[in-house]
Amino acid sequence: MKTAAAAAALLLLVASCSASEPELPPVEMPPTGGKFDYQLGGVYQPDSKVKIVVRDRSKIPVGDRYNICYLNALQTQPDPMDGSLSWWKQNHGDLLVKKPDGEPVVDPEWEEGILDISTADKRQKILEIQKKWIEGCKMSRYQAVEADNLDSHTRAGGAFDINATKEFMKAFVRHAHEKGLAVAQKNGGELGDSGKKYIGFDFAITEDCQANDECKPFADAFGDNVFQIEYTDEAFQKSCADRGGKRSIIRRDRAVVPYGHPDYVYEACPTA
Repeated sequence: MKTAAAAAALLLLVASCSASEPELPPVEMPPTGGKFDYQLGGVYQPDSKVKIVVRDRSKIPVGDRYNICYLNALQTQPDPMDGSLSWWKQNHGDLLVKKPDGEPVVDPEWEEGILDISTADKRQKILEIQKKWIEGCKMSRYQAVEADNLDSHTRAGGAFDINATKEFMKAFVRHAHEKGLAVAQKNGGELGDSGKKYIGFDFAITEDCQANDECKPFADAFGDNVFQIEYTDEAFQKSCADRGGKRSIIRRDRAVVPYGHPDYVYEACPTA
């Protein structure tokens, strides 16, 4: 009798878990090693051999490629978009990290405010705002989202730490997966394998990992499902020699300006 009762209880538990965690729709992964282009500084028609294109969420994707929708998950967006620093200050000032004088803490390199994910309540409020942006990526027919600034805790003046980032991004990735979107981990090598195993990222996009000698954590977590951007010729050439033909590696100008701009730089390692 005890065995039968235990079995019945186990079945009930399994049924309960199944009911509370519905099966997620499948997500489409980018082609491993596929040539890609990074178009955040302005859009243009990609080369015919490019299979993967990254563009800002405010831009239209390229119809016959695998498209990744850039979203600044932990800092503010450029003006004049919804999500800009002025937009957050006007509509949700309590969700920005503040200095003692009440002014927002700003990333000095990009002049972006830092979103305050220090508590579960604030994380939920920020995610509710960003859900419509994630869903907008899906409606625009992007196949994936790139979540940027996973290292914002290093600029938050102690307001939150990397564990808060993990909790926020886990919920962010879950919602994107519910909408059928894959999610790229953008940089964040300090996450180690928790980016994939705990948060649930599907693949990675890295900047300067060769230049900063930090490519290994991404390879350990994602294998060859890593799309690598280098901004110096030396690092780019070294990357091509080390892993070209296996991983998709490009060199771009640091401002990622569009084709035709005098500062435009784009090179890709030969593929296998």
